Amino acid sequence: MNPVQGELFSCLRLILAVLFLLGSFTSVVTQPPLSTTVGLQGRQTVKEFSREDELFLEDLQHRSFNYFWEQANPQTGLVPDRARIDGSPLDENHRNVASIAATGFGLTALCIAAERSWISRSQAQERTLNTLRFFATRAFQEHGWFYHWLDATTGERRWKSEVSSIDTALLLGGVLTARQYFREDREIVDFATKIYERMDFRWMLNGHPQLLSHGWKPESGFLKPRWDTYSEDTILYLLAIGSPTHPISAASWYAFWRDRYRYEEYPYFTTISVPLFMHQYAHAWIDYRNRRETRGDRIDYFDNSIKATLAHRAFCINLAREFPAFGPNVWGITASDSAKGYLAWGGPPRDPDIDGTLVPSAAGGSLMFTPEISVVTLRGR
Repeated sequence: MNPVQGELFSCLRLILAVLFLLGSFTSVVTQPPLSTTVGLQGRQTVKEFSREDELFLEDLQHRSFNYFWEQANPQTGLVPDRARIDGSPLDENHRNVASIAATGFGLTALCIAAERSWISRSQAQERTLNTLRFFATRAFQEHGWFYHWLDATTGERRWKSEVSSIDTALLLGGVLTARQYFREDREIVDFATKIYERMDFRWMLNGHPQLLSHGWKPESGFLKPRWDTYSEDTILYLLAIGSPTHPISAASWYAFWRDRYRYEEYPYFTTISVPLFMHQYAHAWIDYRNRRETRGDRIDYFDNSIKATLAHRAFCINLAREFPAFGPNVWGITASDSAKGYLAWGGPPRDPDIDGTLVPSAAGGSLMFTPEISVVTLRGR
């Protein structure tokens, strides 16, 4: 891997973390389903960024980190779901509401900030320890799984939210990143290990041999939907298959459905109509480069996300017939707030709610897949 690619991957987790929030405003697998491969087609050739691009990305990373550092509660480590750019308070219903998924990105951001000396290592270590201690000893958990939305200060459940399987998995991505980065800190390692080993993945199957439930509520039990189609759920299944204490069958990897789709010259696997972020999130922690499945369609998920991004860009370019501002350097729609509230929009195919809103996290979240075209869009050139 050349130095530019290495730099992209070292910074991506932090940029993707904050773009996750901007977009909403608001172990080892025992029988690995992936194998190493080389010589794949469709890779983007990364050229040296200009000095201006490098300065831009450095500034974006640092300011992205500041969100997590300034907005998270120092005692619980919980990261609010959204904040307004002008600093004005949110309405009462949204005030002080934290997302456990955002907190997983925040834990990862702390590791990157310490590595880049934006804060001291001891500051990052203290905030990480507080966060892991909260989840290991104070936060409500059901068989190791956490509520999706919590009060950032008290840690109490908000919005009668579900105990969420995917959001707990995204939190765990940050927990395990912190365990690895601060591996010399015995308390951090012990708390992180407790959080992971306590998660009962078999319980979340709710009787199904292979497919995990979306979650559980104390009032009504398990949610009916299952993670039965391809999305960001790949991180959930890898964590479940690789669990050291409550693993599920490796056959679960092949149990969820992948749709074949083609837009213009870009064929890829997806779930029809999902937002682009579903091709991005798992890659913040799982390095799928130069790996592909060992059977079935033998999908290379990194290459697949490149094609999904290029297809989405082509789709947005074609939207210029309706929205003239869109074009080769102005593109990107993924789940975000809108004039109508939160929408999980995207394309292709055409989402009927699309109204010309540009969502920066679409291009930003694909920086690792399509660096040259993504940085041009992020810079607004």
